[in-house]
Amino acid sequence: MAQSEFVLEMLNISKEFPGVKALDQVSLRVRPGTVHALLGENGAGKSTLMKCLFGLYKEDAGEIYLDGQKFAIQSAREAMDKGISMIHQELHVNTHRNVMENIWLGRFPKRRLGPVKLVDERTMYQRTKELFDSLNMDIDPWTKVGDMSVSERQLMEIARAVSYHSKVIIMDEPTSSLTENEVAQLFHIIRDLKQRNVAIIYISHKIEEILRISDEVSILRDGKNVGTWKAEELTEDAIISHMVGRDLVDRFPPRENKPSDEVVLRVEGLTSPIPTSFREVSFELRQGEILGIGGLVGAQRTELIEALFGLRRVAKGKVYLKGQEVKIDSPITAKKLGMALLTEERRSTGIFPVLDVLENIAIANIHDYVKPNRLLDDKARKEDAADSVERLQVRTPGLKTLIQDLSGGNQQKVLLGRWLLTEPDIFLLDEPTRGIDVGAKYEFYTIMMELAKQGKSIIFISSEMPELIGMSDRIMVMCEGRLAGFVSREEATQERIMRLATQFMSA
Repeated sequence: MAQSEFVLEMLNISKEFPGVKALDQVSLRVRPGTVHALLGENGAGKSTLMKCLFGLYKEDAGEIYLDGQKFAIQSAREAMDKGISMIHQELHVNTHRNVMENIWLGRFPKRRLGPVKLVDERTMYQRTKELFDSLNMDIDPWTKVGDMSVSERQLMEIARAVSYHSKVIIMDEPTSSLTENEVAQLFHIIRDLKQRNVAIIYISHKIEEILRISDEVSILRDGKNVGTWKAEELTEDAIISHMVGRDLVDRFPPRENKPSDEVVLRVEGLTSPIPTSFREVSFELRQGEILGIGGLVGAQRTELIEALFGLRRVAKGKVYLKGQEVKIDSPITAKKLGMALLTEERRSTGIFPVLDVLENIAIANIHDYVKPNRLLDDKARKEDAADSVERLQVRTPGLKTLIQDLSGGNQQKVLLGRWLLTEPDIFLLDEPTRGIDVGAKYEFYTIMMELAKQGKSIIFISSEMPELIGMSDRIMVMCEGRLAGFVSREEATQERIMRLATQFMSA
């Protein structure tokens, strides 16, 4: 049999779920030693296709070939044994075990002690150290995973995939939690893997990243193939047009909000009890304003707004709401004062993955549905949840669909719908568009602008500079926990923001 030019071929793959045709005769062909980007809006079918390849789903129709040989994968373990690894967007780690145990889980090296086989920790340590050295990673194999940052866990997952000596490695949003230096390190690893003739299937919503790292690009839309191109033939605008099926002339909606002079929130000298966190931060937020917060990883932006919401302790400083000093010591207090928080990590601190859309929307307002007989008013809950789904255009088969089965953009809309039911005046949005596609981002921007037009005030953290500039009325820049300065919308440029974001780094 002639050697195939493709290491992987997925031909005419179809997959249906109740009420949804996730994949409709989708094909993907990947060459060895290349990076093949897989793009599409949330819900386009990318993750479903990869889960069929990795043995997490069983396709309803179609064929899969590896090195020209037809095969059927029944489990993730079988996929890894055959040379297919997957780095999931939502990390699957055991936080109670150390790094090397996570990497070699299910395949620990053993040594015999009489009739008993024991885990050979010395050998496991040596293998882990050699693996990290080959990837230029500075991670202690003995470190407990629960003590690691999200970006360190991401690098560990990459190392685990490499340890299988895979022919194909699927990387699903691998840079979503990485710093610029770590992204550069990842790209170095990818180039090294290509030289070893490993194929990379690369899923990302960062289009500039795709154009930088990919050899070929396949795009899905609504569970169907749009096409495959050489990366060098594509531009950012062309990719967006293929993904959404239309030209996005403007990346951001028209500015229709008009911030008033009324200050709804004033913060004076807010300081964390942790010396390395935020300190002496002061700012004002006006009615109808979108106040962006920029800064590099480690600027303590998330820590600041979590303190505003009562999730973190404050050593000193004052907070005023509409001129009245308030003490926000818990999220319950913040909610009662008319505040809402969309957290940075929606999977771990936002959604309740095993609950349906109805429960996830209604849960923040649950006490309002308790009738005098202490039973829940289920009719009112369903009506409010249905109104939220319609208003925010959440794409879901129904209220009883598990939220974990929705795309990232639709999960984020559900979380926003949850808070809208509490009728807040101030929204704290921490990286609200992370991990969602350009079409869903535009929809979310439109919702933000509509809220601001209604007089709601928004604090908006984003690490994407064009997004920060495109959506903010003013931008507050932080550097290493301190306020570096403010930039007006008219004066905002990436260079000006970056200068402020690095202002104290040499101090």
